[in-house]
Amino acid sequence: MLTIEDLTIRTKAKTIVEQLELAIRPGEWCALAGESGSGKSMTAFAIGGLLPASVSAEGIIMWNDENLLALPVKQRRSLLGSEISYVFQDYHGAFTPFLRVGSQLDELMRAHGKQDRKARKQRCLEVLEHVQLPAERVYRSYPFELSGGQLQRAAIAAALLLEPKLLIADEPTTALDTLTAHRVLQLIDQIRMETGISVLWITHDLRHVRKYADRVAVMRTGVLLEAGQTQAVLDHPAHPYTRRLLAAIPPLSPDAPSRLPCNSTDEQLAPERSILHE
Repeated sequence: MLTIEDLTIRTKAKTIVEQLELAIRPGEWCALAGESGSGKSMTAFAIGGLLPASVSAEGIIMWNDENLLALPVKQRRSLLGSEISYVFQDYHGAFTPFLRVGSQLDELMRAHGKQDRKARKQRCLEVLEHVQLPAERVYRSYPFELSGGQLQRAAIAAALLLEPKLLIADEPTTALDTLTAHRVLQLIDQIRMETGISVLWITHDLRHVRKYADRVAVMRTGVLLEAGQTQAVLDHPAHPYTRRLLAAIPPLSPDAPSRLPCNSTDEQLAPERSILHE
């Protein structure tokens, strides 16, 4: 589905990613793992043409038989949302604070040529329900009226709105508590199984990689050290750095559920919090 060959990302001062090779298959969950500064987020940004102006990318990123790095900016940006979508760790930044969530989802669809207002609203409600939110209430709500977990799910809904083929999730659970993070990852996994969407997951947490990813690629200081099936890499790491990463992380709490019920709600997990203002 997506093939990266000889990708090098650099500024004038330094090389951020060096000659990266990576492939993502249809329907696959691929984790790109490493510490902060390893170049994994920059790799994700390079796919969608989201690198800062001071950063350049060279090499090949093949998508639908086209090298994304060779496409004009306008053509490349037109793929965002419709074929390739992002979910970022800053879920607050995904929405304008003083516009209702429904208005912002509607505008995203309208910007991509969806002109039938009734059909747009129906699709917005459908995708909000798909991410297990109270669709009508969230559609009418402002972002500040949602909890962190619900706002992140609304951001996932926005990413899925135009039925893309690849979802790039850049540390989507970093700002969430442990239980909500489990739910968000489980939700992405459920959506992947139901829709066949591929997932490129940027993460530093190898504990969750073991639970959700089909394959994992480990990066350090811009270099891909090893990649393969998740169980094979994590059970028998070939590189000393991967072994150090595994040794450094604490195990998940034995009280933390490895899988949470798909139909549970934020209110059930944290009943003391007011999730949505009536």
